[in-house]
Amino acid sequence: MMQNNNITPEMEDQMINQAYQNLLNIYLSSNHRKKVEIIEKAFKFARDAHKGIRRRSGEPYIMHPIAVATIVIQEIGLGSTSISAALLHDVVEDTDYTVEDIEAQFGKKIARIVDGLTKISGGIFGDQASLQAENFRKLLLTMGEDIRVVLIKMADRLHNMRTLSSMPANKQYKIAGETLYVYAPLAHRLGLYAIKTELEDLSFKYNHPSEYQRIKDQICASEEERNELFARFSAPIRERLDNMGLTYEFNTRVKSCYSIWNKMQTKHIPFHEVYDLYAARIIFECDDESAEKRICWNIYNEITEVYTKHPDRVRDWLTTPKVNKYRALHVTVMGPDGNWVEVQIRSRKMDDIAERGFAAHWKYKIGEGEEEEELTTWLSTLNDILKDPQPNAIDFMDTIKLNLFSSEIVVFTPKGETITLPKGASVLDLAFTLHTDLGTHCIAGTVNHKLKPLSYKLVSGDQVEIITSNSGSPKPEWEKFVVTAKGRTRLRAALRHQRRLVVEEGERRFMEFLKEHHIEFSNEVLSLAISRQFVANKEELFYMIGNNEITLNEDMVKKEPTGRRNWWRNPFKGKEEPKQTTREASKAIDTKAIYSLITRDGVSNYKIAGCCHPIPGDDVVGYVNEAGVVIVHKIDCSTLARLKVSYGSRLLQTRWEGHSDRFLATIHIEGIDQQGILQTIVNIISTNMSINMKQMNVTADDGVFNCDLQVLVSNADVVTSLCREIKKVKGVNTAARRS
Repeated sequence: MMQNNNITPEMEDQMINQAYQNLLNIYLSSNHRKKVEIIEKAFKFARDAHKGIRRRSGEPYIMHPIAVATIVIQEIGLGSTSISAALLHDVVEDTDYTVEDIEAQFGKKIARIVDGLTKISGGIFGDQASLQAENFRKLLLTMGEDIRVVLIKMADRLHNMRTLSSMPANKQYKIAGETLYVYAPLAHRLGLYAIKTELEDLSFKYNHPSEYQRIKDQICASEEERNELFARFSAPIRERLDNMGLTYEFNTRVKSCYSIWNKMQTKHIPFHEVYDLYAARIIFECDDESAEKRICWNIYNEITEVYTKHPDRVRDWLTTPKVNKYRALHVTVMGPDGNWVEVQIRSRKMDDIAERGFAAHWKYKIGEGEEEEELTTWLSTLNDILKDPQPNAIDFMDTIKLNLFSSEIVVFTPKGETITLPKGASVLDLAFTLHTDLGTHCIAGTVNHKLKPLSYKLVSGDQVEIITSNSGSPKPEWEKFVVTAKGRTRLRAALRHQRRLVVEEGERRFMEFLKEHHIEFSNEVLSLAISRQFVANKEELFYMIGNNEITLNEDMVKKEPTGRRNWWRNPFKGKEEPKQTTREASKAIDTKAIYSLITRDGVSNYKIAGCCHPIPGDDVVGYVNEAGVVIVHKIDCSTLARLKVSYGSRLLQTRWEGHSDRFLATIHIEGIDQQGILQTIVNIISTNMSINMKQMNVTADDGVFNCDLQVLVSNADVVTSLCREIKKVKGVNTAARRS
């Protein structure tokens, strides 16, 4: 979007002044001490520094810092120091001013925050893949120095997501992927529920625009029916609450579009089968904080007198609040329409904190305060991650994400020591938590005096003893059940050491092979081997050779005759290979071009990703590996989500075109185990639809059968038709494609 030529400089000034005045009005209505002078000074300084600069959307650049500062006060609840830093957050990065200039004008505190924001500019990761982990480590370190750096960064990202439509497609993929993968979980951990939900929905909107709009339309279409159901559900509860003499609100909140879509994907169900589309919420007024817990349980008793509760879905966050300070009482009951309804019971203060995190504290506490004290405990859990000198960037992000979402359990050593671990932690996690050597030589554990494997998941109250052996050594499969940051970090350090030895052996074999066959080593020879084995880089090639996964032969490195496969278009050919050393590195690829996925003479110019198995008709994105090979992923693939975060500049818009291949698709079928049902299904597949079956795995238990069926198809429409026909079979409950 370009600048509107009809807007005069006077009109722009008026727009800027109105936005700034709105910011001031919000600040003046808060409980913060009124330090308007420093905010006024920061605004004038930033406006002068960014004078003449425009955003991609065409609006004056100063509108962005004002918007970020508004989010900082209105949605996160910070004070004058943070508002001033938000107004100044891009000055050092984008203008000739230095941190020293900021310090001279505004003092050390604001300068330190601006410096922290400058160091992590360009998103958490920047654009250079090799520096991603280091850049994110900088972010975490700044949290220890001043948590406001991270909170302002969160506001910056939220405004960037709100204005993402002006960016090119590949930038949208990268920024949306990065936001969903890191910023949304971080907002969740900080207690910024409203921001977390908006970030998820905006990421979903740009990654899956058609699905987003379809779900939004379906929510609107079902509103009348939903309101009628809630009115019937709430009427008897309201009567009892009125008799209690409470002042309260009783309303509903619909799940976010992203949450609904996520459930549809996970459960393989259509929209109309998402029965917990909304949650009911009771928010009561209470001036006496000591009475909140008692009132919550009184309301719970009244609700369960009217409706039958679900025995396994009562959540008591009153006695033990979540790490992000969330407090509430949840109960799920059977509604009058035969569906389960979750009711969340909160005081007004609990609701404020649940919805707005830090922002809510200023409603109950006067003064600027020190916001960062709230996160001291959580920050201490990151120490082990930060100590790891050279983590793999993507693995590093996985570890962070796991720890952002984790709940906690408490277990005991044989001597009665208490150890706090994330929920889902295994015996092996505890071993690594206690000592690296215990983890690397661990072979089993005794839990409550019973022998358990390393993968056994611990629960609060377990007493655990670690069993070791000198001959024990770490295994790659251990990564499947290690969830703690410390465990993953230490396990990967040990595995990296082992891997280095295998890589060195593979390189030695490769060089000896070339020497034996009188082939001179060159980068071209190495690139041929990498591309023909469809591996990411030379380290992966050497590892697979050293691990006996690749057998060396001359076809790996033999040059093809001139003219063969000349239709293969390397996306980087004729362009400068992206060096990814600046924020503009991604411009090395023509982002407007769409890469066509083509098959000719039995050879394809792409490779199907093994993690998600896309087929024609699926929305896909291409990822260019180091050998220039395009690996095709479904747009909602979890592996692609990680690649978006780390290698955004290597993503290509892609489309299916000119292919004659058959693609593997897996269909999961569930139904009643009755005589002849499988024969009927097989007839539909092979006879009626002439589809080749690759494999069929069937299990039956207590009259119910599950079947995973692999078929070869030409496109996604064939799979949809097949599922539709199978679901017509009497006794079949569901038939849906799996990745």
